[in-house]
Amino acid sequence: MNTTSLATLLAVLAVVVGVSVVMRPRGSSTLDFYLAGQKVGIVTNAWAICGDYLSAASFLGVAAAVYVSGLDGAWYAVGFAAGFVPVLLFVAAPLRRYGEFSIPDFLGRRLGSERVRLVAVAVVQLVILSYLIPQSVGGGITWQLLVGEGFFGLSPYATGVLLSTAVVAAIVAFGGMRGTTWNQAVQFLLLLVALVWLAAVVIGEGFRYGDAVDALSAEPLANPSRDADGWVLQEEVNRIDGAQPATFGEPGARYGRLGQFALVVTLAMGTAGLPHVMNRYFTSPTGKAARTTTVWVLALAGMFYALAVMLGTAARALIPDAVADHPWLEDLTVEGVLTVPEHALPVLGRIFGGEAGLGVVAAGALVALMSTIAGLLLASAATWGHDVYERHINPRATQRQAVTAGRATTLVAACAAAVLALALRPEAFAPAMPSLVATMVTWAFAIAGCAFTPVFALAIWWRGTTASGATAGMITGAVLAVVMFTTGNSLAPSALKELLVTPTFVAAPIAAAVTVLVSRRTEPPPDVDAAWVRMHGTAADRQAERLARLTVAGRRTERRGGRRAQR
Repeated sequence: MNTTSLATLLAVLAVVVGVSVVMRPRGSSTLDFYLAGQKVGIVTNAWAICGDYLSAASFLGVAAAVYVSGLDGAWYAVGFAAGFVPVLLFVAAPLRRYGEFSIPDFLGRRLGSERVRLVAVAVVQLVILSYLIPQSVGGGITWQLLVGEGFFGLSPYATGVLLSTAVVAAIVAFGGMRGTTWNQAVQFLLLLVALVWLAAVVIGEGFRYGDAVDALSAEPLANPSRDADGWVLQEEVNRIDGAQPATFGEPGARYGRLGQFALVVTLAMGTAGLPHVMNRYFTSPTGKAARTTTVWVLALAGMFYALAVMLGTAARALIPDAVADHPWLEDLTVEGVLTVPEHALPVLGRIFGGEAGLGVVAAGALVALMSTIAGLLLASAATWGHDVYERHINPRATQRQAVTAGRATTLVAACAAAVLALALRPEAFAPAMPSLVATMVTWAFAIAGCAFTPVFALAIWWRGTTASGATAGMITGAVLAVVMFTTGNSLAPSALKELLVTPTFVAAPIAAAVTVLVSRRTEPPPDVDAAWVRMHGTAADRQAERLARLTVAGRRTERRGGRRAQR
């Protein structure tokens, strides 16, 4: 067991738990538990969104994808970072101005339908579970490398899965959105410090990104592959020109032309449909604050992904030469190449910082996945607690009962994710994909981008969207996404497989078309004009609309009072 690394990790966990205790909600209202009273500042919320969004797929997965596939792996960074551009332009401000608790709450109220709300709840849970599983897998992989030992008769991987998931579930259930927001802000800063430290150390040792890419591209790209006799190093074929071997600095190592485009579209469109990210915009005090927050997020995420791409390249260039001086690398590599790509950054940390360096990077990885798990569990709690329990199971629930129901659902969702993560064996998947964690997260982005983003955009920007149209669009998008990437993962490498496993390019337009066609045959909700003013009107427009509602309500009260007097 690496005592120094484990001590570093425990110190980070102590900070995280301390933040939860200090910043826990003071009341028991659902507004406090789910939305932190809608009083989260711009910079704090930007840090928290980054902590929510920059998951194990970002910290471990992007560097791993670059490590394995070079330029093709960098498309993950492009897609993840680009996702906030449509959020900034089309979603953030209108969503906050409308002001609800969750995506299902927004769609249900905007379209005046409980059926839409319940279908949205089902899709939210599917997205959350798809996103939770790779985070738990990342926890197992990191613990396996950091500690190397299991507790209570469990393997190191299983121990990491269970511990990381259990700790975060307890923190979320205790701290609510207020505690989770500050935790995610602190966790993002810790994550960024780990990444910046590692980049500074690598550059200080003489690493130069451009020179490394040129050197790596001078010979064919090869990665470990497992056969009956164990691990062997196998050259990659260029997917664009099959007659040539793949190289690190040229496209085609993992995806063809269409596959690269489909991957970026899937990741960019999926961001606007991620429940745990979109829920954060409801915590902003105003629509303007939500938009400004997104600008901050774009800048911070861009810096983060640039560092991740650089460090994935550094790992590929530096680890082979380090094997001779670090015998422990022999158990993790085949001819100098890592068998588990997600080990790239932790291994770099240990090479240049010893056990403490490994602890810093591993703590950063665990902080990243814990922060994202926290956001996912809180989004799950909001949909079950507010959209299902309060509105359908127990409409007369007190605020305390509703919060208790939300806390209980965080534990259920965490258990489901941990069980499914334990069923996976990461080493069996690693040779087949650029990064197990990043690839699995792509499936969550696909479901969100196909089922939610088209309906979301239409509900915000098209007056004619109806409840029936939104229901049909969400179901169509979710079913197509699941069927396509499930079918694609069973196929041999080909252009068809690349398109199927990143289905948003095809499925999202179909879902949008279904929404429009069905909406044109059904009636929009009667209060669409009022909803439009709330989302897109000026402050004066919204004030006038509120005064009009109050005037109408007052007249109704007067008429009721008059009728009672006559009786």
